[in-house]
Amino acid sequence: MKSSNAHAYVSRGGDKLAAALDHFGLDVQGRICADLGSHVGGFVDCLLRRGAGRVYSVDTAYGLLAWKLRKNPSVVVMERTNAMHVVLPEKVELVTVDVAWTTQSNILPNVTRMMVASAKVVALIKPHYEAQRLGADASAGPRPVKGVLPDEAVDEVVLEVMHRMAKTGWSVLDRVDSPLRGHGGNREVFALLTRGT
Repeated sequence: MKSSNAHAYVSRGGDKLAAALDHFGLDVQGRICADLGSHVGGFVDCLLRRGAGRVYSVDTAYGLLAWKLRKNPSVVVMERTNAMHVVLPEKVELVTVDVAWTTQSNILPNVTRMMVASAKVVALIKPHYEAQRLGADASAGPRPVKGVLPDEAVDEVVLEVMHRMAKTGWSVLDRVDSPLRGHGGNREVFALLTRGT
């Protein structure tokens, strides 16, 4: 089900994920999913509307998840919970990731432990955050200016993030720009991941 207006999901994150699922050709009907970094729940809402059987909603915050999702019996709310350490009661078939202040390379090791071998991961890469964490030397590489990473620097950062993913055993099957920009107009990129080659 595609978004038809700005209020189709509880947040614009739902519109972002819907476009990525369409691009990647992913069918989530009946799947057990985990959403890491749920916040208000745009990704969770999108997964439910696409027919997900169950969604584990994981976030370090408390009380942010929209009420309509919180009361949905198909949503398992896991608040005040760090995605880097969360232990789920079952293996999941799809993981969606939308984290800001934590780099993808810190999230993915635990993602491996929570998913079935054939699972896919849809990760929203936020280059304006990742650029600040790619090197020990804070002056190295492209840097955001007033919180915004110039568009011409985005691909360099995304390629480095994907290179680091590959070094830890992940394969990037595809990538696509988010149709909506992030905070401050930052360009964001979805990556479709699987374990192995």
